[in-house]
Parts: sequence; C-alpha cells; structure tokens
Amino acid sequence: MTASRQPSKSASSRRLLLQAGAAVLGTLAMPAIVRAQARPKIRIGYWPVAAGLPFFAAIEKGYFKEAGLDVEAIKFAGAQQVMEAMLAGRSDGSSNGTGSANLAIGEIAQPGLFKIFATNPSNAKFVLDEFIVPKDSPVKTMADLKGKKVASGPGIQNVTLAKTMLERAGATGATVIELPIGQHVAALVAGQVDACYTLEPTGTIGRMNGTTRVIEAGVVAKYILGDAMAPWHGGAASLTTEFIKKNPEVAKKFIAAYTRGIELVRTKPAEARTFMKGYTAIEGALTSEVPLASYMLYNEFKPSDVAYFQKFYDLFTEKGIFDKKVLVDGLLYKG
Repeated sequence: MTASRQPSKSASSRRLLLQAGAAVLGTLAMPAIVRAQARPKIRIGYWPVAAGLPFFAAIEKGYFKEAGLDVEAIKFAGAQQVMEAMLAGRSDGSSNGTGSANLAIGEIAQPGLFKIFATNPSNAKFVLDEFIVPKDSPVKTMADLKGKKVASGPGIQNVTLAKTMLERAGATGATVIELPIGQHVAALVAGQVDACYTLEPTGTIGRMNGTTRVIEAGVVAKYILGDAMAPWHGGAASLTTEFIKKNPEVAKKFIAAYTRGIELVRTKPAEARTFMKGYTAIEGALTSEVPLASYMLYNEFKPSDVAYFQKFYDLFTEKGIFDKKVLVDGLLYKG
C-alpha cells in the first residue's frame, strides 16, 4: 500500500498566501462593485424647450454630480419620442417641458409606467402657449381665424389643444396642420400658414425680429380650463416606476438635486436663464427676453391643482384620444 504524499510546508505556505491574496483582492474590489450598483446611470429624456430649464441648470451647476449621481441628458425631437423611449426602457424619465398628455398615453399603453414629481404650469402670467400671426396680419382675435390655415406643434397634445381652442374661440372651419415649432416663424413669414398655435420662445423670437405678433397668450388656461390664470400642467418631469422601485434612494437623491434646479430658477432667474444655451435654440439677447415657466413640485400640489390637471386630462378622454380615464392623483410621486 502506497502512502499518500503530504504537501510540503513551502507548498502549504504558498497556497495560504494565494488564498489570503485572493481574499484581500476580493475585499478591495467589493466597494467598487457596491458603488457601481449604487450609482446607476439615470437617462433623462428632454425636449429642447425653455420649460426644461431646471433640468439644464441642475446639470450645469453640478447638482447631480454633488449628489453622487450619473445623469445622462438625452435630447428628443418631441414629447412623444420622450414617452416612447420610456416605454421601450431606453430612458428612465423625462424633464420638465415634456407634454403631460403624451406621458398619459404611455401610461395607458403600460399602466404604472411613471410618476410625476414636478410640473411646469403656465397661464396668462407664466406664458408658454400662444397664438401668433404675421406682424401685418389683419387677424386681431382668435375668432378671426375662421377658415384659416393654422399650424400647431407636432404631437397629439398640441394638435388636440389647437383644434379645441379654435372651436371654443369661434374660429370654425380652421384647418390645423402639424409643423415643428422651430419652423413656425418662417412658415408665417413665407405665407404658408395664417397663424400658429405655438410655445415660447417662438412668440418672443418673432417679436424681436419684427416678423410676428401674439394675438393671445395663456390660451390653454382660458379655453380649456376656463380661467386665464388657472395652472395648465402641460409639461412634467417624471421617473419611471421601474427605476424608482429598483433604486428608491437614488430616485430621492435625483429629485432632491432636480429640486435645487427649480429653486435656482425661482430665486435666481437671471443666472438660471444662461443654462438654456446648448440645450435649446435660445441664446444671446433672447435668453433674457423669453418668458420663464412656473414650476410645481409633487408636494406642493393643492386639491385645486389636481382638479385643473384632471380637467386637462379629461379633455383627451372626451375627444377619444385617451381610450380610458387617466387619474392624475395616481400619477403623482408620493415621496
């Protein structure tokens, strides 16, 4: 019977040394792995409009980085594309300025898709929406657009609003066509359309270059909500429910950093305005002229705000755009 060979003392020592080394390396590697898991990339879709300013400011001021967050800003041509990216899992949320009705369509397609943590309400005071015409147009009121050709921004939210407001203002027989907002002033100058339902900074651009004028602003609040000073929650910042569930603490940090961007706009608007450059077509003298939106956080909503938001959504149910009622209260982030 052959005796089994025992490992030499030197071999045993080498083995113990290797095991100890592996353990040390594993220990050193763990914090990096934990950090990677704790810092997922947060992909936020945005539409390049002035209402997205808090998001742009939070990036440029370093608020997200200070919170230890890795945020990627993804530019889209329209609010519908922002929503579609969220549905497809290519984006984790939206910045302010993303059409609330577009988001609701995503909610209908995939119930529980997102939670809204901030909106950008507008009205006759905080101007975002308006009807504009060529500077020398004979059109003086909305009713004068009877039988006229009117452009609106692209997407179901813009088109539905434009058609409804024209109807309610008595502009029967008007034809509404979709046209990228960046082309509105040029289309009016070229005589391709008689008027545009548009969003800022379009009206300011036309006024500053002497080609167009506003016939009425804050039109959604007046014609859809019934009060020119009512808050129209037409755009919203959101995070997908999936992201919030997987990363609850990261989501809280993101919203807190985003809130700092909103506070900057509220308290230091002149400084905040500079951050439109690079994210929108707004720069130069236009930066100080374009109206700023108002902002409302999820924990600032009063019952009346929810009611006005719901009235806005109910329009799309009445028009058959939503195939079921979408309840606003269920979409608000609860903290």
